[in-house]
Amino acid sequence: MRKDVRILLVGEPKVGKTSLIMSLVSEEFPHVVPYRAEEITIPADVTPERVPTHIVDYSEAEQTDEQLFQEISKANVICIVYSVSNKKSIEKVTSHWIPLIIENTDKDSRVPLILVGNKSDLVEHSSMETILPIMNQHSEIETCVECSAKNLKNISELFYYAQKAVLHPTGPLYCPEKKDMKPLCAKALTRIFKVSDLDNDGILNDHELNFFQRTCFNTPLEPLALEDVKNVVRKNLSDGVCDNGLTLKGFLFLHTLFIQRGRHETTWTVLRRFGYDDDLELNQDYLFPPLKIPPDCTTELNHNAYLFLQSVFDKHDKDRDCALSPEEQTDLFDVFPYMPWGPDVSNTVCTNDQGWITYQGYLSQWTLTTYLDVQRCLEYLGYLGYSLVAEQDSQAAGITVTRDKKIDLQKKQTKRSVFRCNVFGDIGSGKSGFLQAFLGNNLMRQKMIREEHRSFYAISTTYVYGQEKYLLLNEVFPDIDYLSESDLACDIVCLVYDVSNPYSFEYCAKVFKQYFVDSKTPCMMIAAKSDLQEVKQIYGCSPLDFCRKHKMPPPQSFTCNTAAAPSRDIYTKLTTMAVYPHARLRCMCTCNRCTFCLCQNFLNSELLQTVRAKIYAVVIRRHLSQADLKSSTFWLKTSVGATVCAVLGFAMYRVLLKQR
Repeated sequence: MRKDVRILLVGEPKVGKTSLIMSLVSEEFPHVVPYRAEEITIPADVTPERVPTHIVDYSEAEQTDEQLFQEISKANVICIVYSVSNKKSIEKVTSHWIPLIIENTDKDSRVPLILVGNKSDLVEHSSMETILPIMNQHSEIETCVECSAKNLKNISELFYYAQKAVLHPTGPLYCPEKKDMKPLCAKALTRIFKVSDLDNDGILNDHELNFFQRTCFNTPLEPLALEDVKNVVRKNLSDGVCDNGLTLKGFLFLHTLFIQRGRHETTWTVLRRFGYDDDLELNQDYLFPPLKIPPDCTTELNHNAYLFLQSVFDKHDKDRDCALSPEEQTDLFDVFPYMPWGPDVSNTVCTNDQGWITYQGYLSQWTLTTYLDVQRCLEYLGYLGYSLVAEQDSQAAGITVTRDKKIDLQKKQTKRSVFRCNVFGDIGSGKSGFLQAFLGNNLMRQKMIREEHRSFYAISTTYVYGQEKYLLLNEVFPDIDYLSESDLACDIVCLVYDVSNPYSFEYCAKVFKQYFVDSKTPCMMIAAKSDLQEVKQIYGCSPLDFCRKHKMPPPQSFTCNTAAAPSRDIYTKLTTMAVYPHARLRCMCTCNRCTFCLCQNFLNSELLQTVRAKIYAVVIRRHLSQADLKSSTFWLKTSVGATVCAVLGFAMYRVLLKQR
């Protein structure tokens, strides 16, 4: 909505421009009329649309042509005033004023015109027969009003229509020649229909119509009013109502009817509520709401955003196979002005055997977009209508900005769920295979990927001690001298070398020594292509000795040349190191049998938490009833008991470690 409206009155001398303005302000006809009225500002609380309105007069006697041209360029709407009793002033509308205005306005920004027939009190006939052909000839003309400054007839209506022509213009919505809605308007309303169609069945049922009504007008429709709306559509359109719900054709017909009956403010209210501006483009403020992201913080989707995206997936997964076929994916993104996901997405997230993006892959891609380019994520959520369907202030409500990574390291805990792993390695070391194996693609399937569809990212979920986390793998271009800050900013570093290439490890050693030897970022060495014959690496020491020297885990063997999907254990290890960068993990397995895994699982188990809470409650209840609660004996017993439990627990842990 505009912040204000500027109305300019032009016309031949003596037609009553100044009288109209003064009659509006004083609510009586002025007996002494100056050549030109000063600019008048009507406050927002006085106008029907609650928008400040500036009314500007023009006088040929006091102003130059240059001043007139400047006023025309600043005006939001222009009222061409003529006298209904003066045929010459009517002729001047088409011969002088309309051409002059068109010549001095930008072709791309059309200024609406209002034809004003003043001095209707002097004649008994109407000028509409003469004016209607002019209106049909010039699409810029919004409407025509006959009024009388002397009798105060239609004065308020004149300025209301002028204001309405700016705030709710007919031009972008409707084509008078074709008597039909314009394509851009139909396209915008089609998107609104699809967003409001919560079950994607092509029909707005009563629940969805009420959702639409509440969203746009803050009030539901009564059952009787709903039936009246559907009956109007039924009478005029055979396929406008289906299964007692409004079809897309019926929805568009209804808005065409609103416009034809002069109620285009209803359609504009709907369009603006769903984010459209005066040019029927989605507003930048709607698509990109403000979101403050401090340095060293990341962005993730929160629970509400995931629930919304799940509902979007569910309503488009027609065959319920937990994957999006090409047709289903096209239907899902039909509310976008372009296709946001390219062929590379199928090689970035998990897909089924047919190459279709699975439910998990779908959520992973949204997670990836949020992490790498949160502004694009906000834009995408805007197209889907997140703020409207989820009843939030903006898309920014669906984003969580994590705290600074340095604070996580200090507190030795994190609430983040997305962790980035930058994968380094020389050309041909197996980095791409390592990424694709994370998505379950063995070497045979990887050979089917076209080079132009290759992705430098792979994202999926892993579980760290029972908690789901997203691991984002990023393949870094192997130019060691030109690594950017984004190449180095990550939660864990993965150094990949080819066991069958004697010169492959040297690159990993150089990257580590140059960028990560003094870094707090954990690193892991990957011995790729372990199915091939291992050769001695031509370097000062072996990969194993290098890892021992720099207190890294030993090199992890890996191959994607398997009959089935490659093992995912190594990715769980990477995620575990990323989640616990402060801990020197004795165990790098995911067996759930060793001491470390068993202890972590036990400490995180719900059973232990429940038992601890019940014991605490029993002890408190028991001692609250005793008089010695505040005595030194009670607290001495409690301290001794806690100490004994701690010592026994630590002793058992050490014994188990020695056995292992």
